[in-house]
Amino acid sequence: MVKACLFDLDGVVFDTEPLYTLFWKEIGEQFCPNVPNFEYVIKGQTLVQIYDKYFEGQNEKQKEITRLLDLYERDMDYNYVAGFKSFIKNIRSKDLKTAVVTSSNLEKMQNVYKKHPNFKCYFDAILTSEDFDESKPSPDCYLKAAAYFDISPKDCVVFEDSFNGLRSGVASGARVVGLATTNSVAEIQAYTKEVISNYEGFSLLND
Repeated sequence: MVKACLFDLDGVVFDTEPLYTLFWKEIGEQFCPNVPNFEYVIKGQTLVQIYDKYFEGQNEKQKEITRLLDLYERDMDYNYVAGFKSFIKNIRSKDLKTAVVTSSNLEKMQNVYKKHPNFKCYFDAILTSEDFDESKPSPDCYLKAAAYFDISPKDCVVFEDSFNGLRSGVASGARVVGLATTNSVAEIQAYTKEVISNYEGFSLLND
């Protein structure tokens, strides 16, 4: 029995992955030209993971990239994945709990709230990077989300698009639905057989 739906943010709630691909392409060309296709190599990694692997000890570069990212996210369009608003209104009408479980930080979420003043109305909880001890692919974030609702992860459905996010959801023991907004259907099916392009026409099996 599904009791809660847990959503990653980028590529799951918002169709922002193409925008981040453009941003990280420019960053790669400017700051890390020795790594071909940098924007795809780092996809699905948190900012801390990117810094630790590619810019370790380079504090000035890290500060500049963070500054550029903050400016980019401030002006970025946060367009919902097709069908998301109808889908979440439907599941909330059935008394299912809903939560955002994202590696994004509180500062970015303020940008989201400015673009979408009613955003919080869709969710019972919004958990950000500040709430977790470990980053995806650790299941920590989804285990804490389930604990927040005092339910088992097995009673949750996780919606994810990135490989690290999919690994996180699977490791938590939750049912996982993959969004093919960032990676191909075939690639996502290595983690879950439930794959959708968007929410149009999609319903949970126990609706």
